Amino acid sequence: MAIEPRRQRHPVKAAFWDTSAIVPLCCFQPQSARARRTARQYPRQVTWWVTAVEAVSAFNRLWREQALNAAGRQQALARLDYLRRRWNEVQPIEDARSGAERLLGVHRLRAADALQLSAAMVWCGGRPSSDRCFIAAEGDLAAAAETERFSVIRVE
Repeated sequence: MAIEPRRQRHPVKAAFWDTSAIVPLCCFQPQSARARRTARQYPRQVTWWVTAVEAVSAFNRLWREQALNAAGRQQALARLDYLRRRWNEVQPIEDARSGAERLLGVHRLRAADALQLSAAMVWCGGRPSSDRCFIAAEGDLAAAAETERFSVIRVE
């Protein structure tokens, strides 16, 4: 009797997702195809505590600018809710705040971006490496994440 070799399971890859990479997963943007490919490669999403609020803000801004119609906004909110129920969220702790303050002194970042990057630092225990991916679309934030030693995937 022949014994079949055991199939090795590949571990699900986790990555920290900035809001700029989450929004194109929820509504059509020029970056949507790249974001979807990246989501298939890194299906376990880790986000910052305020990511959902930033995404809702983006959807409403796109709606006000008429880049998203009412049905598209509702669909984006539903997709966000689906993702949110599955992702892991870094909570607002002192390490995230103090880390953001340090990052603001080192990199050209806005406060919200410094908090996003600091949350990613909390996620990796303060030790980013090439096996810890940071997924973003924004230039200054992606550059800062690279400087902090994350493996950065841009969905621009």
